[in-house]
Amino acid sequence: MCHLPGIEAGRAGDGVDIASRLAHDERVRVCEASMSRYFRVLVVTALCCVTVASAQPGRRRWGTPAVPYDGGVTFVRLRWTNGTYGAPPVGMGVNFWMHEYPGAEANLMSVLGNFTMVDAETDGSLILSFDDPDLFKHPIAMLWEPGFWVMTDAHAERLRAYLLKGGFIMVDDMQSDDTEAFYRIMNQAIPNTKFEILDTTHPIFNCFFQITSEDILNQYYRARYNGNPVIYGVYEDNDPGKRLMAVINHNQDIGESWEFANTGYVPVEQANNSYKIGMNYIICSMLH
Repeated sequence: MCHLPGIEAGRAGDGVDIASRLAHDERVRVCEASMSRYFRVLVVTALCCVTVASAQPGRRRWGTPAVPYDGGVTFVRLRWTNGTYGAPPVGMGVNFWMHEYPGAEANLMSVLGNFTMVDAETDGSLILSFDDPDLFKHPIAMLWEPGFWVMTDAHAERLRAYLLKGGFIMVDDMQSDDTEAFYRIMNQAIPNTKFEILDTTHPIFNCFFQITSEDILNQYYRARYNGNPVIYGVYEDNDPGKRLMAVINHNQDIGESWEFANTGYVPVEQANNSYKIGMNYIICSMLH
């Protein structure tokens, strides 16, 4: 902290030591700059502590039925049982929906709960299938790696019912071929579905944080092989004037940035942007 001696005002008619005044003003300027850096460090440290704490072992309620419904926002990860072979998570078998589990949801919900007024569950999450009746208690759910999903007719009916009854899904970790596969899945659930590109004038980019085009993540391995990232939206009745039912992260893996935000694996700016986008998704879905 800075402690600076003041310069007392002289009596009327007294001279003022200009050199002393300038020296004092310079010390004030340096002190204020130091204080600004000090508080920025405090904020960054607080964010790091939150994400580190959320990812500590011993939290056994992530992805288990032990999280009771209480009317708040609980993170729901969608799973399926019919899929094709690809690159499974290490040690988890062919379960593509488990990518970034549980670090992604633990870190995102910790930040959401600690830095907004959202009543977020920060000590657990759910993993639900489309045929689980509890899914309809939760208006927001997230789907990973849908390019490997082979949808059954029963799951198509449940996805349709969930979306048309007010549900909202976030879809992540997709490359170009995956997006085409998910487009077919969505049309199986809701025929004639259209994927509309969302630009930064859409409320989802401004409802809490102001998101610019530069904030939309462009991880190097996605851009190198699959082109630029795009965020698509699916509207009720394909009408942009109606409710947004889904957001689709094309050529992106925002969940990976959540998962590794506290490890140094991803740049700080990329981690922060991924948090901002994820929090906007959740908040905007509750407002519209």
